[in-house]
Amino acid sequence: MASPNITWHPTLTAPAQRHAVTRARPAILWLTGLSGSGKSTIAVALESALISAGHLAYVLDGDNVRHGLNKDLAFSPTDRIENIRRIGEVAKLFTDAGLLTITAFISPFRADRDLVRSLVAPGTFIEIFIDTPLEICEQRDPKGLYKKARAALATGQGLQFTGLDSPYEPPLNPEIHLPTANLTPDTAVQQILTYLTEHNHLLPPDPTA
Repeated sequence: MASPNITWHPTLTAPAQRHAVTRARPAILWLTGLSGSGKSTIAVALESALISAGHLAYVLDGDNVRHGLNKDLAFSPTDRIENIRRIGEVAKLFTDAGLLTITAFISPFRADRDLVRSLVAPGTFIEIFIDTPLEICEQRDPKGLYKKARAALATGQGLQFTGLDSPYEPPLNPEIHLPTANLTPDTAVQQILTYLTEHNHLLPPDPTA
């Protein structure tokens, strides 16, 4: 329980001042999908494209975050919920700083993704469904996780592995739907950039600068 002595301290900097520096109307670009769907590949390519265009962006990757901030969490349902809650709070702070924050997490439960959406203003949370069929993810298996999970299931054990013995709840109305079985990572990135441009998240250079 939070202490009653904790107070939120506002800054003297208006959001528009930060937006002018980062050349972006900040957003949380929440990539969700099965393990092996291509979330991290698309996320880092998107970050690179945004930075190259002069927009401040940063990737919060599921594995990277578990090396530090969330290294105390395992993969039980309770820990997974807490994992997403913490990331949501960090992403909220990043957007307050004016960044385009790209997250790459399986985040299998709709309720958890909706919780993060509720933390920020309407239009700030952009849910991006990396829609790759399970069989393709399992064929890729870049970390050997599906192979390990299948072996455990064959012996009667369970790993709570999303898509096999733990459910994945796909987004019902994502802002961006990327069926990556038919898309290259570059094409997926271009579709996201098009969305950001059409929804005024990418600001032009200041002509007076």
